[in-house]
Amino acid sequence: MKITPAIKKMIDNTVLCWLATSSVDHIPNVSPKEIFCLSDDGYFLIANIASPNSVRNIESNPNICVSVLDILIQKGYQLKGTAEIISKGHNEFEQLKAPLYKMTGDKFPFNSITKITLTSAKEILAPSYMLYPDTTHEADQIANAKKAYKL
Repeated sequence: MKITPAIKKMIDNTVLCWLATSSVDHIPNVSPKEIFCLSDDGYFLIANIASPNSVRNIESNPNICVSVLDILIQKGYQLKGTAEIISKGHNEFEQLKAPLYKMTGDKFPFNSITKITLTSAKEILAPSYMLYPDTTHEADQIANAKKAYKL
């Protein structure tokens, strides 16, 4: 899948993403992820800081979904793909760790990385973009979000 500049910008500007996985018994799990990035070669990388359920699920079912969303403009992307857990000692670990470590340093230690090969992307829009056509401008969405979230 080709990463568009809009998707890359959204990933770079989002402070929290949501990783959805499913267990071998088809029980869903969604968890927030704080340290993530897009690698230079197009993989979506997540530092596994406190993710035992996500890691366990990926090891039994590699199909995942990640949502990145700008809460102020209320737009984002749903990214789907397959994940692999890269543990410390794996020949790719140090290379994949580098951009994540730049974000966290020693503040959030991690011993494994979720490496995601993206296969599809779909834009996410808040329903207000469709229900209220007169507020389709991002500036309006930002103003409304700031008011709603008391920012």
